[in-house]
Amino acid sequence: MSGRVLGVDPGDKRIGLAVSDLTGTIARGLAVVNHVARAVDAATIAQIAAEQGAVKIIVGQALDDEGQVGPAARKAIRLAEAIRLQTDLPVEMWDESGSTQTAQQTRIAMGVSRKKRSGHLDELAAAVILQSYLEAHRETR
Repeated sequence: MSGRVLGVDPGDKRIGLAVSDLTGTIARGLAVVNHVARAVDAATIAQIAAEQGAVKIIVGQALDDEGQVGPAARKAIRLAEAIRLQTDLPVEMWDESGSTQTAQQTRIAMGVSRKKRSGHLDELAAAVILQSYLEAHRETR
């Protein structure tokens, strides 16, 4: 796969976005979008994907301990459906379970002070989700 991939970490208040490099190897945090309404959020995400030259959009969904779709995952699925109405790009779901915890652990490993670690992890969580997707699909290329 060549071309950028946009990663989306949907939240109730904020939506974290990440983008891959052109080779689809490395993910980096891109932006945080404040939640307005599903249709508005979807249009914003589709516009950012176009601006970034993305070839695909990955939406994180948190599955429960048994791997089942719960309320948060259903919200993510509805957001993905709304994004599909705004763009011709393929939109895929990806299990994001644990991405916020991984983002917190990454900040700790990077030596970020406790004071600076507090705050929003949306952008970093989106990068964790996208990196997980990219690594899982690296073998299939």
